[in-house]
Amino acid sequence: MALYYNLPVFKDVYKLVLKIFDYTKDFPREYKHTLGQDMKKDSIQLVRSIYRANKAKEKRVYLEAFLDDFELLKFEIRLCVDMKILSIKKQAELSQLMEGIGKQIVGWRNANPT
Repeated sequence: MALYYNLPVFKDVYKLVLKIFDYTKDFPREYKHTLGQDMKKDSIQLVRSIYRANKAKEKRVYLEAFLDDFELLKFEIRLCVDMKILSIKKQAELSQLMEGIGKQIVGWRNANPT
């Protein structure tokens, strides 16, 4: 079992977490402690799911949980763009990173069919 923090997907998710924390600090006060906090919490949950999937014999349940939280984070990012509290440029950066993460997680899930 590889250390979770050496996994390429973990490294990409960590970059995503850093970007989420950086981008949400500039949110208007009205959204910083609601939507911003939820995005931070949801991104940290992704790290937890990777750790748990890497450690577990039955990885699929944690990878499915990751994908559920991942979809919620995608929705939150889209909501931020639609509400004009996150720029299209920042959304593009996040989307590019998230596309790669999604492919890695789906590949990992498909490699563990139980």
